[in-house]
Amino acid sequence: MLLVEDEPDDAHLLIRAFRKAGIMNPMRHLQDGDEAVAYLSAIAPYDDRQKHPFPIVTLLDLKLPRRSGFEVLEWIRGEPLLKRLPVIVLTSSAHGSDVSRAYDLGANSYLVKPVAAAALDQMVETVHAYWIRLNRPADMASG
Repeated sequence: MLLVEDEPDDAHLLIRAFRKAGIMNPMRHLQDGDEAVAYLSAIAPYDDRQKHPFPIVTLLDLKLPRRSGFEVLEWIRGEPLLKRLPVIVLTSSAHGSDVSRAYDLGANSYLVKPVAAAALDQMVETVHAYWIRLNRPADMASG
């Protein structure tokens, strides 16, 4: 999994919730949109896929420095080898315009970050159950 989140506290809480749920999938945390593009493009320092594996799901905040989550999402959907990568927008914005724009740009899901720890834990378990255990991913290599 790839987590693109600039708020250290939010990233810490999300990573903790995944560990608490017993989810062992490796999670890579990046802090801005440019880092996400470099990682997904396998550009140095992320060019070694043994160390930096391709994610099966990307959790993407919208309000990111350098390149917004919207820009990252639009870039992903424009890349032939990435256009099928599941992208879950995970943000604090519940604005209808943000929800609509994210789906228009190709988000697979739009989740608003819960404030309460118990709600966050439940959301993480649901994300894991659907996107990791149940969802059958597209063959990324077939474009």
